[in-house]
Amino acid sequence: MLPFFSRLLSFKTRTRLVLFALLGCVSLLALALSVGASSDDDRSVRVGDAQSGGLTTVFVTNHDAFARPLANLPMTDLRQFTFGNKLFNTNWVEAPATVHSLDGLGPVFNRSSCSGCHMRDGRGRPPEPSEPQMMSMLLRLSHLDPKTGAALPHPNYGDQLNPFAIGGVPPEGHAVIRYRDITGRYADGTTYTLHAPRYRIEAPLFGTEPLDPQSDPQLVISPRVAPAVFGLGLLAAIPQARLREWADPEDRDGDGISGRMNWITDTTGQKQIGRFGWKANVVSLRQQNAGAALGDIGLTSSLRPNENCMPRQTACQKATSGGTPELSDTQLDKLTFYTQTLAPPARRDVNDATIIQGGHIFERLNCSGCHRPSVKTGDSPIPALAHQQIQPFTDLLLHDMGEALADHRPDGSATGREWRTAPLWGIGLVPTVNHHTRYLHDGRARSIEEAILWHGGEAEASTAAFKKLTLKEREDLLAFLNSL
Repeated sequence: MLPFFSRLLSFKTRTRLVLFALLGCVSLLALALSVGASSDDDRSVRVGDAQSGGLTTVFVTNHDAFARPLANLPMTDLRQFTFGNKLFNTNWVEAPATVHSLDGLGPVFNRSSCSGCHMRDGRGRPPEPSEPQMMSMLLRLSHLDPKTGAALPHPNYGDQLNPFAIGGVPPEGHAVIRYRDITGRYADGTTYTLHAPRYRIEAPLFGTEPLDPQSDPQLVISPRVAPAVFGLGLLAAIPQARLREWADPEDRDGDGISGRMNWITDTTGQKQIGRFGWKANVVSLRQQNAGAALGDIGLTSSLRPNENCMPRQTACQKATSGGTPELSDTQLDKLTFYTQTLAPPARRDVNDATIIQGGHIFERLNCSGCHRPSVKTGDSPIPALAHQQIQPFTDLLLHDMGEALADHRPDGSATGREWRTAPLWGIGLVPTVNHHTRYLHDGRARSIEEAILWHGGEAEASTAAFKKLTLKEREDLLAFLNSL
């Protein structure tokens, strides 16, 4: 190791870099020994192929399974990854502070760090009954324009509820979730129960009555749990031409699936295809990180230079700033590199007969019509991400998921019933990494099985077929999904 580089890094950091390098070697050896793929069809499960991310895949199954750098990331890039990791896990503080580069929290916010929501780079969940606030989940807020139907930021609270605030600034309100039971039955007579959530905001900053869509027809509340952040650089490297090829808005092939691209006007004023966020409403990871920094932590940046304070929030507007901007371009670049180079974990037990059978059922039910098992990445500014055969199980397109999952909030060209197909890689490791089994955009599903049962709209036929499976077939399908 070069002397100047060694002096810059602590012993602990140097040790981590060596461990990352060793893990990369182990991962590459495991990849070389893995069974070759059986098909290049993006709708077919690749039998025997454990390489979720091609040569980027890491073979880690413990609580750090989502937090490793790309297995093929050069040693020279690990320092930048480590610095990004540190920034991702740093708690920002109220300005002014002695460390000027890390102050600027708020004035209103959801959490004080990226990892506060994305714990160990994994997914969030709704709060438990004993928890007073949402800790890894947020509520989008909108007023619908009565003429156009467009979702406009709430005039008093903006486009996101911020339940926390710095000293001298009042928080915006307290979110409350109430659930009601919905019961159903499989064809074999087995019963199930789903939990349907309802949201409202108590102790609102402006007014004494709770904010509730049932009493305010113009109000729209859209809940979002924090998604996992690994593998995003690979999703960014999927060619746009591939997304255009998959899109079928008129359902010309007659399979009942009509995926659409979400065309977004980005921060530069250009119209581009969105691929990040629950509704594919963000076009790049840099813009995603800048948006989250402002909306969730209250940090301004060159892309999002204005504080998140609505006109009536006078205390928020008068609060001390942490600088202009509070998140520097250098820091934003580090965060972006980090989220680009987090590796997907390998599939597990790929040669197990039950897993293989579950994969066949996955295809038979046409789950692969939206959750595309395999695709090859194209060019990328990060060479390690380029031209990798990956298995994300998503088409990154918008699909009508039915009224039960609708949030009634348009976003770009997405309707209130449409959601982007969520990637399934790593889904079976969520209990290990994040210690819960809450799924879907709002975490209402308490298991993968419940998540399937909530699917409607374009997935209605697949859900109906799932309900007709035998118990053994359902178990095989769930075993397959848990192996991803």
